[in-house]
Amino acid sequence: MGLLAFRTLKFRKASFVATFFAMFLGAAIVMACGGLMETGIRMDAQPQRLTGAPIVVTADQTSDAGALSERGRLDPGLVAAVTDVPGVAEAVPDVSFPAVVVPGGAGAADIDAADGGSTAGHGWTSAALAPYTLDVGAAPTGADEVVLDKALAERADASAGSRVVLAVQGVSRSYLVSGIVSRPGSGGDPAVFVSDDQAHRLTGGRVDSIAVLPEDGASLATVTAAVTDAVDGGASVLTGERRGLAEAPGALTAQRTVVILAAVFGSWAVLVVLFGVASTLGLTLQQRTREMALLRSIGTTSSQLRRMILWETSVLSVVATALAVFPGYLLGRLICSILTDSGVLSPVIVFHQGPVPTLVGAVTAVLAAAGATRFAGRKAARTEPVAALSDSEVRPRWFTRNRMLLSLFFLTVGLSLSATTVLVMENGPTLASTAGPASVFFSIGIALLAPGICAAVVAVLGWPVRLLTGLPGRLAVRNTATNPVRMASAAAPVIMLIAIATGTLYMQSTEDVVSARSYEEGISADFVLDSDAGGFRPEAVERVAALPGVAAASGLITSRGYVEAESGTTDTALRGVDAGGVGGTLALRDVTGALDALSGDTVALSAARAETFGVTVGDRLPVRLGDGTGIKPEVVALYAGDPDEEFLLLPAATLTAHTTAGLAEHLLVRADPDTDPGILSSELASFAAELPGASVSDSSTLSGSSDSIQQILVTANYTVVAMIVGYAAITVINTLVVVTRKRRREIGLSRLTGATRAQVFGMLSVEGALISVVAVLLGTLAAATTIVPYAMVKNDSFLPAGPVWIYLAVVGGSLLLIFGGTLYPSWRGMRTPPVETVAAE
Repeated sequence: MGLLAFRTLKFRKASFVATFFAMFLGAAIVMACGGLMETGIRMDAQPQRLTGAPIVVTADQTSDAGALSERGRLDPGLVAAVTDVPGVAEAVPDVSFPAVVVPGGAGAADIDAADGGSTAGHGWTSAALAPYTLDVGAAPTGADEVVLDKALAERADASAGSRVVLAVQGVSRSYLVSGIVSRPGSGGDPAVFVSDDQAHRLTGGRVDSIAVLPEDGASLATVTAAVTDAVDGGASVLTGERRGLAEAPGALTAQRTVVILAAVFGSWAVLVVLFGVASTLGLTLQQRTREMALLRSIGTTSSQLRRMILWETSVLSVVATALAVFPGYLLGRLICSILTDSGVLSPVIVFHQGPVPTLVGAVTAVLAAAGATRFAGRKAARTEPVAALSDSEVRPRWFTRNRMLLSLFFLTVGLSLSATTVLVMENGPTLASTAGPASVFFSIGIALLAPGICAAVVAVLGWPVRLLTGLPGRLAVRNTATNPVRMASAAAPVIMLIAIATGTLYMQSTEDVVSARSYEEGISADFVLDSDAGGFRPEAVERVAALPGVAAASGLITSRGYVEAESGTTDTALRGVDAGGVGGTLALRDVTGALDALSGDTVALSAARAETFGVTVGDRLPVRLGDGTGIKPEVVALYAGDPDEEFLLLPAATLTAHTTAGLAEHLLVRADPDTDPGILSSELASFAAELPGASVSDSSTLSGSSDSIQQILVTANYTVVAMIVGYAAITVINTLVVVTRKRRREIGLSRLTGATRAQVFGMLSVEGALISVVAVLLGTLAAATTIVPYAMVKNDSFLPAGPVWIYLAVVGGSLLLIFGGTLYPSWRGMRTPPVETVAAE
């Protein structure tokens, strides 16, 4: 039967193209999602500036609570401890600090991180680790000397001997450019180097990492083990591709996001691929009933026929998956690069797609083909020869026990996920992972029932369609009524496309609207000062608060940390504010306690969170800050929180000391009610002109950067959904083309009996309209299983938040696929004389 299978494939290339294409693309998509999963699990980071150090000691980027969002600092005494390790030739302390470089002729107000040089500063000793080569000039020695990276010097229009303004820690100062350096290859951010003494002064003597250079001939594994013993759990010792994590503080915070993203959308992709491959292969096998019947009539047994079909699909799946390996890798790299550009992943994270995701993609395609073979070829393979031959002349029977059981399973899972979203799930980051798959499962379940639904729709719409469209309508209604399975085959992938696209896009739009609204409602400030030079120093808040017409002013620092309560560890947003201005700049309602007591070792949180954590005013709350420091501040105030915008309030001085930048990101300003906003805006603009890179805007600008995790996931969601929807769209085209090609003989006979081209096109257009009605109705119903429960939890509404054009665009695109996939192949087929078409078929 293997030889017969090869011959069948040889002479039926066109029939198997759609199936092969579905397997090929499906395997590539699953491999890409698998590669994203592997990348998230490994989180390897290629070193850039520390390439020359085979061993890097850095602060732990994880704690028992989870990944840390800020850079941790090392005990400076570890440098001496590491230097004394046998086999270590040199231990180079490394420090990084945010900096902005502009040409020397610019004033403080002219600093622009985008146009000038937003970068990181380092001590000169670490320059040799990249390695950087001094192209022009000399190393920095004085406190006012600096060496620029070549790319940075070009952007800042600087050269050796010129002067630039370097803004560090919110203070700008003029430096002499003593030299220009370059490094081999490309990659990494531009850097600026100051003398080691100046780096020590600017950073307060802290140490971020220690680059370890082993002695010549020393075993790297032995030295690594000795260094690990020397730090005694006080730091992480990184080697190989993990070294890059020392240059990217907070990079591991994306691990959970990437893994969940890959898992959720990977499971979606598997379901869509299984459905797509099964539907196209099943349709192809269904259209070969006459061939199978003929084989049965000449003595072929059922088992032989099954083996032949299995051979065919095995050959197709093996070839398709083999060819999909490289495209799957490229697709995975593309997704990873998009996530990097959108801020989900740090640029230093290395994409990995090893044999495991490749094998999973191959197995998925093979299992999809095997499952479709089992169900689609089962009927023709088991019937008696005479019955099979007669069955080739009648319409296939769709109502079977297996189809009903599968449909019931998928519908039950979809509805269960919807119910769980409404009744069980809380408003949080895991809500989408429950609501999202509901439409996928439900659409598959309802697509399995599509033949019966199509027959019912045709029965209801048949009379008005015939009345309005005349002869083409009568032909279309008769065709769809006598063969609802063919109509359902064309409608099924469109149902899934509409369900996934509509459900996911409106779920994301609802999240965006609700998040932005919640953030805006929580801000009562009238003006916001932003900085392109790293942030604002504490004295800037005092100066703003002293301006005429200012009712309240507060710095705003954002970070993420963990609450380690007895009820469990909870990831939470942290906000640093000033006690004197928090009450006037943040819209906090129903306050219990005293917000003006928010100084020192204190914290404020929402009453709902306090109940969850089991604390009240006067109690101590265990908090793990972004750099891993554990504190137990006293709860001094509770307020009415918003479940869409939960956070802990900490004193600005407390939180700032444990962030990477070490400065306030924004200054919030509340105007006095009797003050003219225009006059105060001018006053603030004059004040901002005195600060490096400062600018003034209204408070609405904060909503765009309210929650970095939410914002970066928008791009991630759209990217992966676009990939899955794209596959579903290709499946739609495949299915419609296969269905239309199979009808060439029917169309040819219609033309031979007197039907004109216009009448045939009219008939196909009416059929397309009927398919569209079924697909849009059922797809919208399936999408509602995601949209309605998600909107109810998020927005207290049955309707999603978002423009109606999203739905119209999805439906319009689906209709374009339906009519394009039906009419275009028919137009091409009708260019051949009908006699030749009938004879060929």
